Amino acid sequence: MRLFGALLLLLLPSSVSGTPTELKNVRIWAAPDNTRVVFDVTSPADHVLFTLTGPNRVVIDMQDARMDGSPRQPSASDKLLAAVRSAPRENNHLRIVLDLKKQVQAKSFLLPPNERYGHRLVVDLYDVQRQKTPRPPPNRVPNQRRDVVIAIDPGHGGEDSGARGKGGTYEKDVALSIARRLAKLIDAERGMRPVLVRNGDYFIGLRKRMDIAREHKSDLFISIHADAFNLPNVRGSSVYVLSERGASSEAARWLAERENASDLIGGVSLDDKDGVLASVLLDLSQTATREASIEVAERVLGELGRVGKAHKRRVQHAGFAVLKSPDIPSLLVETAYISNPYEENRLREPGYQDAIARAIFKGLNDHFKHHPLPGSLVAVREHTIARGETLSEIAQRYRVSQEALRSVNGLPDDHLQVGQTLRIPAGGDG
Repeated sequence: MRLFGALLLLLLPSSVSGTPTELKNVRIWAAPDNTRVVFDVTSPADHVLFTLTGPNRVVIDMQDARMDGSPRQPSASDKLLAAVRSAPRENNHLRIVLDLKKQVQAKSFLLPPNERYGHRLVVDLYDVQRQKTPRPPPNRVPNQRRDVVIAIDPGHGGEDSGARGKGGTYEKDVALSIARRLAKLIDAERGMRPVLVRNGDYFIGLRKRMDIAREHKSDLFISIHADAFNLPNVRGSSVYVLSERGASSEAARWLAERENASDLIGGVSLDDKDGVLASVLLDLSQTATREASIEVAERVLGELGRVGKAHKRRVQHAGFAVLKSPDIPSLLVETAYISNPYEENRLREPGYQDAIARAIFKGLNDHFKHHPLPGSLVAVREHTIARGETLSEIAQRYRVSQEALRSVNGLPDDHLQVGQTLRIPAGGDG
């Protein structure tokens, strides 16, 4: 009986067994439209969360808990959180108050220990106004050529640091640095515009990353990562696209939720279509998207192979959540193995990060030059007239008609001048 009682005490939560939960540390991660507050605790925290107004604040009452010292404070740039306060309550309870800069929607959940952290109580604060007001789509003037929009997703962030090398390098930091370098290359290219899904050290949910790309009407989604394995000698880069199984599960999800979805598949709404038609439209969109994803991925993998060793010589297929957008070609790049000491050191070098970014950029840029999107600036190339060239020769070279060349360039006839610049319409090979 005594043995049973001892075992029962071990299985009971700390608040019941008599050992109070200790709040050891507070970590704050501020994103553009939400803030995550993480409390490091010694055991699962039995708590109650509620919001108050006048002034706006979030209150967390922890039962049978205590905290030594003062909690960490948010940065002045935090858009939602103004201050964190704590005070002991009767019956050995602890009250945490989050003073707010504006009204928020708050939710909390517990996380079990992992290889880096112990028990955690996570409180997410969401900007109520941003939640109610959707972002307006980019302004596009009819018949005006537009930029190709590339969504760049640095993996992990904030509380989710990703893999960690033996030298202390975090995957989230490497991914963000390479993503920013890639964004600069894209921004400098005429006819292209980058969108950084994450541009700071904060967490974004996997589905939210897809949503951000869709909100910006992105033409391509690239997620940047650094791989890890339990053997330190494994090395090399890999590129992934969505597997057929992943596409099938995502199709089922979209079809099940189409009545409540405001999204469009290739510009066509599914919510007013019957089941068979919606399924056919979705299948056509996914097929075209996967084919484009594979084509871009093969070009990117080829360029990465010129920078370093390729872990896999062929494009890999997986069911990663960030690859599941049915109408945005998507790929995930594992730049190198952060668990390999040699590659970890290289990933920390600015020059190597530049080389990785340039390789990814060249691959995607080549794709859009060979497969220009209708209506985009990239679809229009330029050719400078050299001495002796004729319009018919230029048309033959780019495999377009003379009529198309005259129309795009406003030429009244076939007369050309040396040094004149002609725009080459989409449809040619170049």
